[in-house]
Amino acid sequence: MHIHVDHGSNFSTLHLRGEFDTFYCTAFQNEVSALQKAGVQRVVLNLRLVKFINSTALGTIVKVSKLLKAQGGRLVIARPSEFARDMITKVGIDRIVPVCDTDEAAESAVTGVAAAPASKSGSNPDAELPEDESSVIFSPTDANRIEHFLSQTRRFKDLVNPVHGHRFGSNWRGIGRMARLEESGLHFSWNGGDTGLEVFAMGQLLSIGTELKVKFRLPLFQSGFCEATAVVASVEEREGGVKIGANFTKIEERTLAAVVQYSADMKYLKDELRNV
Repeated sequence: MHIHVDHGSNFSTLHLRGEFDTFYCTAFQNEVSALQKAGVQRVVLNLRLVKFINSTALGTIVKVSKLLKAQGGRLVIARPSEFARDMITKVGIDRIVPVCDTDEAAESAVTGVAAAPASKSGSNPDAELPEDESSVIFSPTDANRIEHFLSQTRRFKDLVNPVHGHRFGSNWRGIGRMARLEESGLHFSWNGGDTGLEVFAMGQLLSIGTELKVKFRLPLFQSGFCEATAVVASVEEREGGVKIGANFTKIEERTLAAVVQYSADMKYLKDELRNV
């Protein structure tokens, strides 16, 4: 990521370009710290050319906003790219840091000359941080469970990966929807897909103690699907499906470190949003 600084009469603008991820958070904080030492407490953060941003970077933006406010200043986000805006509004950062569509509006907002225009996010100030909605691809490691609950036609039906578009082949895989991701494991919902199973049978197929191979995307990170082995720890039957909680039993160190970082980032953001 590249950072360029423009100085105004009583504020400065940081233009970010590239990928704003964990690696560049320190550089961003150092730039703001240098401005503060120079007496600048009002900062516009231009994200027009940011093509990727992760949870750590979002948390750093919140931290910087708090530091500036503590010195009587302010942080305003200007012209975020489509990706950056989507992440900012999904997580709810726009409830903490004003988001402006133009440079002029950002200047007015950061200097207090005029009120900032309302963000187009439509975020609800009373809303909780939304759960992630990425896919979880899973399969019991014990093939006998699949044979017991699914007919041969269902077991060998040609399924398509919803992300990459390629076909899974003859091995059956279920596709669930992520509800929560934690250091210890993940929670996902499953509506049975095209298995034809009733809710009770779904719960039996994925009963407590069942070992699963899982693939999932790490929200707000660029890596592809992460792989792990997990054991079902909770099953909740719901209308139209089940909600599964599974604890990791085997996961790569690199993947686990990313999950730990993500969990810490999201906890911080949730706490900050509750204090708004």
